[in-house]
Amino acid sequence: MFDIRLMEESDLEQVVEIEKSIFSDPWSRQSFLDSLNQNMCVYLVVENQEEIVAYCGLYVVQDEGQITNVAVKENYRNAHVATDMLNELIKHAIDKGACNFTLEVRASNNAAIHIYEKLGFEKVGTRKKFYEKPVEDAIIMLLYK
Repeated sequence: MFDIRLMEESDLEQVVEIEKSIFSDPWSRQSFLDSLNQNMCVYLVVENQEEIVAYCGLYVVQDEGQITNVAVKENYRNAHVATDMLNELIKHAIDKGACNFTLEVRASNNAAIHIYEKLGFEKVGTRKKFYEKPVEDAIIMLLYK
């Protein structure tokens, strides 16, 4: 059974391990901690029997939710974890005043793009060479609520 809840400082060890295992340019523990301590940030984790299996987060600036992190452990993909987690994240952000949402995703990450499109995000542009390690363009996606 999955539990989606607000991220806590005690989750950071597991979150950072997932971050390192998935991303070539991972956020540090301090970066996550700094975000957790900001009032206009929302960070969630998905927990399965005390194991963090996924997390996501965003910053709310005026009426925009900028999604900064989305990660799901490989063995929990294709189980609707990301979809459920992102729907919950959007609800939290709406409570903080957000009504539109943006994110960047690697152009080659078709699985993530598919999830975002299912949630109603639309491709609106490209950021050339946005990612490093390896260098790759980012697709900019928007959702209006």
